[in-house]
Amino acid sequence: MSGARVLSAAPIGVIVAGGLSRRMRDGAEGAAPMDKTLLDLGGRSLLHHVIDRLAPQVSSLVLNTNGPAARYAAFNLPLCPDTLPDHPGPLAGVLAGMDHAAARGHTHIVTAAGDTPFLPCDLVPRLMLAAEGSTQGVAVAASDLGPDAGDGTPRLHPTFALWPVHLRDDLRGALQAGHRRMMRFAEQHDAAIARFPCPAGAPDPFYNINTSEDLRQAQAWLARTG
Repeated sequence: MSGARVLSAAPIGVIVAGGLSRRMRDGAEGAAPMDKTLLDLGGRSLLHHVIDRLAPQVSSLVLNTNGPAARYAAFNLPLCPDTLPDHPGPLAGVLAGMDHAAARGHTHIVTAAGDTPFLPCDLVPRLMLAAEGSTQGVAVAASDLGPDAGDGTPRLHPTFALWPVHLRDDLRGALQAGHRRMMRFAEQHDAAIARFPCPAGAPDPFYNINTSEDLRQAQAWLARTG
């Protein structure tokens, strides 16, 4: 992995939940956007599901959110809100996580979305393995949809990625210049792709909850798998 910095320890996990869902409003006309990470799935919040799957894979967890701290007190996680104004999207959460990790002497973070209850239990080791093929040590997850799905091209999920903390100044500059696309930033830093299979009849491991119908589908999948 020429030019990349080798991980000195297990990365910090950063759950990116900085925004509010404008498509989840309980169906009420004019209702305020909801914090979808707190929605119930099988008797537990979406955020609990994400924590359960990600925590064993990382050295520690931090939650990127711009909501009030009291809302997340039950999760007993440190919070790192966006450090840039106007909530410029998920990349701002990545930057907040990088700054949090750098202040504590960590070299890498792994990011994951807070509304993805089926995320892979081997996310981090697969990202670390893929990153060996990147000159910058960056790796992005992708769903391997198989030869029967479209043209067989994997579906990229840049919110699920391994990021070296030393890129934080580059990222800060990109955001301040108005660049907000995660995959663009990843590609500019030679991101490798970690492919994850999608078994037949199972949800995409990166399935995320955006609407009430998404939540109902997740409930059905969870009921079938126990």
